[in-house]
Amino acid sequence: MPEGDTVWHTAHQLHAALAGHVLIRSDLRVPKYSTADLTGRTVLEVIPRGKHLLTRIEGGLTLHSHLGMEGSWRVYAPGERWRGGPGHQIRAILGTTDSTAVGYRLPVLELLRTTHEHKAVGHLGPDLLGPDWDPDIALRNLLRDPARALGEALLDQRNLAGIGNVYKSELCFLLRVTPWLPVGELTDDAAAQLPALAKKLLEANRDRLSRSTTGRRDQRLYVYGRAPRPCLRCRTSIRSADQGDGSRERPTYWCPTCQRGPTPP
Repeated sequence: MPEGDTVWHTAHQLHAALAGHVLIRSDLRVPKYSTADLTGRTVLEVIPRGKHLLTRIEGGLTLHSHLGMEGSWRVYAPGERWRGGPGHQIRAILGTTDSTAVGYRLPVLELLRTTHEHKAVGHLGPDLLGPDWDPDIALRNLLRDPARALGEALLDQRNLAGIGNVYKSELCFLLRVTPWLPVGELTDDAAAQLPALAKKLLEANRDRLSRSTTGRRDQRLYVYGRAPRPCLRCRTSIRSADQGDGSRERPTYWCPTCQRGPTPP
C-alpha cells in the first residue's frame, strides 16, 4: 500500500532515471492530456510531496501524479520487458534514451504549470519526509479538532502529509491508544511523542522494499494485517474493524489489551 515512504522511494528512483535527460517518448493515457507531447523537453527533477509526485519538466511544466491505493511507477531499461501490469492499466509513459518510466493504475494524473503546483498540493500539511517538516505545526494541526478520532486525524493529509492506513494503525499501537481515541484525550507525553515517532517510522522505511515497524524479520508489523493473530507484546488476539468518516471506510487494527480508548462494538 503506497504511503509517504513508498512515494519518497518512487520519486528518488524516477529522479535518478529521468532527471537531466531529454524525453524521446511521451504518452499520457488520460483523455484530457492524450494529445500533450512532452518529447524534446528535459526532465528537471522528480520530488515527493506527501503521497504526491511532482515531475518537473523544462518549459515550466509539472506532471502531477498520485499512486492512490494500487498505483505505481516502474523504471525499465531499453529492451526490458514491462511487468507492472496489463497494457490497459498504463496511464503514463516517459522515455529517454537510457530508460523508460511507466505509470500503472494512477488515479490522478495531470499536467500543470509548475507555478500552479499549489493547486494540487498546497492544501497539504507538513511533509514527514520533506524539507518543510515542522513537528510543532503538525501537532497543532492534529489537535485543532480535539473530538476527532486519532486514526481519522492521522489520515487527513491537511494535518501532516505521508501517513496512510498502515502507519495509522502502527502509530496508534506504539502510542498504546486505539485509533478511535479522540485526539484531545491523548496524554501530553503521547502527543509530544507522536510527530517524532511518525517521522522516525517513515524515515526508517523510505529506503526499504519491505516495510517494518518492529525491527524483526519474522514479524514486520505489530498489528496491521495481523488479525486475529496474537499481539507481539501480550499475546491477545489482534482485532480489526473499519474506520472512516462515512465517505470512506478503511480496515484498522489494534490490540484490545495494549491500547486504551474506545473501540467499535
